[in-house]
Amino acid sequence: MAQNRWQLTDKKAVVTGGSKGIGAAIVDDFIALGAEVLAVGRNIEDLQRLHERYPERLHILAADMSTTDGRQALTAKVQELWGRLDILVNNVGTNIRKPTADYSAEEYDFVMDTNLRSAFDLNRLLYPLLRQSGQGNIIHVSSVAGLTHVRTGSIYGMTKAALNQLTRNLAAEWAEDSIRVNAVAPWYISTPLAQTVLQNQEFYDAVVSRTPMRQVGKPEDVAGAVAFLCMPAAAYITGQTLAVDGGFTINGFHPL
Repeated sequence: MAQNRWQLTDKKAVVTGGSKGIGAAIVDDFIALGAEVLAVGRNIEDLQRLHERYPERLHILAADMSTTDGRQALTAKVQELWGRLDILVNNVGTNIRKPTADYSAEEYDFVMDTNLRSAFDLNRLLYPLLRQSGQGNIIHVSSVAGLTHVRTGSIYGMTKAALNQLTRNLAAEWAEDSIRVNAVAPWYISTPLAQTVLQNQEFYDAVVSRTPMRQVGKPEDVAGAVAFLCMPAAAYITGQTLAVDGGFTINGFHPL
């Protein structure tokens, strides 16, 4: 019984943005813990490489979650595969880094549609299947940019702060349906998206200098937090945003 509390045996899980980075690490952990997973991404080649590692327990879908068609395709795929859903990880995300006054309306729409509208709409579309689970879980992959200011663009920060609030709202609204809703908020993690800025040594050093643990995180650091929040061991945790940040958000002023 105690061991079962730390497993995801036979759970049916969807991971958006699941072909690389944090998403692929979540897929790895879910499958290792006994789940059956549908990984969603835009690049079919990346998905196929991931599928080769787990041919029996992993399903893949090439679809763009920033679009209505993509979200409807995912909903239909989950219905076809399982007819229920135990875990939904809204991990897909993007960013455009520039000063606020320089954004175009098209860039605003692109970041908002990818990061926020995709999660809101998928939660709504997949709600009936999560309710059928009797122990559904939604995880939003947010960011410390939704908790405090970081130099990563105001639109990105807006979307992540909104995900944190959506987490709280849905946790209260859907508790009666036995659906738990939580979020994880990473600091800089070694992913393809973050490498665009972390490859600058001066920027990397600045990030590490503000992180008490003095290192950039790894995708598996976030995946472990996501997996825990979906386990029976976390059955009384809902509406929370867990910072996976090496201590960044609590650092304050700590001269070394």
